Amino acid sequence: MSEQTQEPGRSAPRRVVVAGAGMAGVRTAAALREQGFTGTVTLIGAEPHQPYDRPPLSKAVLLGKAEGSAFDVDFEELGIELRLGCEVLGLRPGDHELDTEAGPVPYDVLVIATGAEPVRLPGADGVRGVHLLRTLDDAGRLRPVLARQHDIVVVGAGWIGAEFATAAREAGCAVTVVEAAERPLAEVLPAEVAAPMTAWYAEAGVGLRTRARVERVEAGAVVLHDGTRLSAGAVVVGIGARPATAWLAGSGIDLGTRGEVVADHHLMTSLPDVYAVGDCASFPSGRYGERLLVHHWDNALQGPRTVAVNILGGPAGRAPAVYDPVPYFWSEQFGRFVQYAGHHADADRTVWRGEPGEAAWSVCWLRESRLVALLAVGRPRDLAQGRRLIEAGTVMDADLLADPARPLKSATA
Repeated sequence: MSEQTQEPGRSAPRRVVVAGAGMAGVRTAAALREQGFTGTVTLIGAEPHQPYDRPPLSKAVLLGKAEGSAFDVDFEELGIELRLGCEVLGLRPGDHELDTEAGPVPYDVLVIATGAEPVRLPGADGVRGVHLLRTLDDAGRLRPVLARQHDIVVVGAGWIGAEFATAAREAGCAVTVVEAAERPLAEVLPAEVAAPMTAWYAEAGVGLRTRARVERVEAGAVVLHDGTRLSAGAVVVGIGARPATAWLAGSGIDLGTRGEVVADHHLMTSLPDVYAVGDCASFPSGRYGERLLVHHWDNALQGPRTVAVNILGGPAGRAPAVYDPVPYFWSEQFGRFVQYAGHHADADRTVWRGEPGEAAWSVCWLRESRLVALLAVGRPRDLAQGRRLIEAGTVMDADLLADPARPLKSATA
């Protein structure tokens, strides 16, 4: 991370440009107005649609229960200029200009909020019947597929794969999920925690094939590495996402090993007058002692407040706002509400609350007796209390914590 050349909020900017019209971009623009910024705010989005929320795409929008999920934001009333259907192409920090399809856009302060883009399945581009689920248009293309009750193969047993499989089963489709790893959610949860979730697929009538690598996709079929041929009226790819930052090549901005913008603890980048927020940016967590890249809705909701505060600055001598949240996300799959808070990578003890074969249970991760992360299945109270305990760094009594009948907040040492 190179040294910053400007303190956050050093002088009042006249023009703030936000690149990206998803949750992080919209909330940044709105937060600037809410905190009293009176200059020009321009929000640039690659899609032509009114800015919208993404979580409903794999649920209500996909199943035809809602036509869209536009944000309830009156951009005109807030004085936010929208430039939609306008892709960003590059950044020239020396000129303080953003290059777009519609021409250069000057800025005093730029906020990069271009989010993430889905990882594509090699060799599947252009094959008829192969789908992604990231945008409103993606959901629109998939709705008639579900309505016709096609046989569907889902590639990837991560969060999005499970959510789509849930929706497809609700629509009456036959669904098979193929996963290259030995279990669902292998990259994000320990084996002992993810293993109980494997049974959810069978209970929902979804076929699950693990250690199954896709060799190729053909029209109407998926061929696995062992020669197995799966009939597929449609194929939905959910094998992860990566920061949408290719457009920053040549700008001189620091990018991390995962392609993300490297932001500091104020969400400033290595370039002067440029911030980054949401799925496209990593930040150093003092709480967890490592750099985090969080591809979840709550991060895109919380980060913009810090960015807005630091752009506006404040009274002389006031330190800039630091961004160090307790990460949080949720997933609705196979009739279960799954929530996670924290970061468990360096935990030294795992405590179960309830049995994983039951309808509701939780897992707590401790480090030096302090709660650092929690996964709750059907136990929203555990999650709500646990999140506050993580934020406070409270010392827990592991024996009391293991009693699922005891409120989490009363299991302190």
